[in-house]
Amino acid sequence: MKKHNFSAGPCILPQEVLQQAAAAVTNFNGLDLSLIEISHRSKDFVEVMETARSLALEHLGLTGKGYQALFLLGGASMEFLMVAYNLLQQKAAYLNTGTWSSKAIKEAKLFGSLVEVASSKDQNFKYIPKGYTIPNDADYFHCTSNNTIFGTQMHAFPTMDCPLVCDMSSDIFSRQLDFSTFDLIYAGAQKNMGPAGTTLVVVKEEILGKMDRPIPSMLDYQVHIGKDSMFNTPAVFPVYVSMLTLKWLKDLGGVPEIEKINTSKASLLYSEIDRNPLFEGFAAKEDRSLMNATFNLTEGANKEAFDTLWQDAGINGLNGHRSVGGYRASMYNALPLESVQILVDVMQTLEKQA
Repeated sequence: MKKHNFSAGPCILPQEVLQQAAAAVTNFNGLDLSLIEISHRSKDFVEVMETARSLALEHLGLTGKGYQALFLLGGASMEFLMVAYNLLQQKAAYLNTGTWSSKAIKEAKLFGSLVEVASSKDQNFKYIPKGYTIPNDADYFHCTSNNTIFGTQMHAFPTMDCPLVCDMSSDIFSRQLDFSTFDLIYAGAQKNMGPAGTTLVVVKEEILGKMDRPIPSMLDYQVHIGKDSMFNTPAVFPVYVSMLTLKWLKDLGGVPEIEKINTSKASLLYSEIDRNPLFEGFAAKEDRSLMNATFNLTEGANKEAFDTLWQDAGINGLNGHRSVGGYRASMYNALPLESVQILVDVMQTLEKQA
C-alpha cells in the first residue's frame, strides 16, 4: 500500500515524476547511459538545466523581466550567507518568524549590521508579526514566507524602498503572488520541487555587483549567472527531478491551479481541527500555513490511540517537530486531496472512540 506522505521534507513527489526519474537513472534519453553517468556539459543535460531554469521563471511570471534562475548547491542554509555576502554592505533588516529565519540572521551578522524589525519568538513563533517598520537605509529586507516547523505563513508582504529577499523553501510554486515585487527568492528543492541536493535561486540582476568586498567565486551570484548555473558540477539528479516536477506543474495548470488544490486541502484539514474537540491548532488562525498544518491533541491520554489509527491508515510523517510537539501535516503540491481526507477520517474515528 502506498503511504500517505505528510513528511515535512524531503517531500512527497508526483508518482509520474518518480517513475520518469527512475527510468532516467537506468537509461536517459535513449542514450543507454544513466542520467547520473553522463557529463553535465553534454547537450542532453544542458537542455535539462536550461529547461528547469526557464520553467522556474515561467511559473513565477518573471520571464523577460530581468531575473535569472539558478540551481545551486548547499541548500537554503548556504543562501543564508550568500545573500549577505552579495547584498549586505552596511545594514540589513530581518523579520524573525522561526528557526530558519533565526539561522539566516545568525549567518548574516558575520557580514554587517542587522536590524531585527520584529520577532514572534515571544510566543514560540506561533504567529507572524505585523505593523513593523523597515529602516529606509537598509540594504535589503529578508523574510521567510512559510515556517515549516511552526505552521505559519506570510499572507501579505510589506512594501519598501530596499530590495525584498525571501526564503520560500517550503511554499515555492504553491500559490499566486506578484513575484516581481521580490528581488531575490531562494528555495531548497526538497520541500515542493524535487529531492534534496539543489537550491533554486531567482534573482533580479540589477541588485548585484554593488559590493566593495571581494566575493569568493562559489558564493558570487554573478559568477553563477555568467556560467548559466554550470560554474561547477551541478546536482544532476535533483535538477532533473526538479525539471520534471516543474513540467508536471505546468501540465496541471500551473501555480493558479495548484493554489486551488492546496487551498482545498488546507481548508479540509483546518475545518476538522477546529470542529473536532479532541484537537487544537498551534498557529494563529490568521497566519496558518497552506503547506504545514500544526496541531495538538487536547487530551494527552488519546495519543496512543491516535498514533495507532494514523499509522494503521498508512499515514507517514505526521509527528510534529520537537520545537512544537504534537502533529504536523505537510501538504505540499504533490499530496493528493485523498490523503488529507484519510487523515480527517482518522481524526473522526478517534472522536467516535473517545
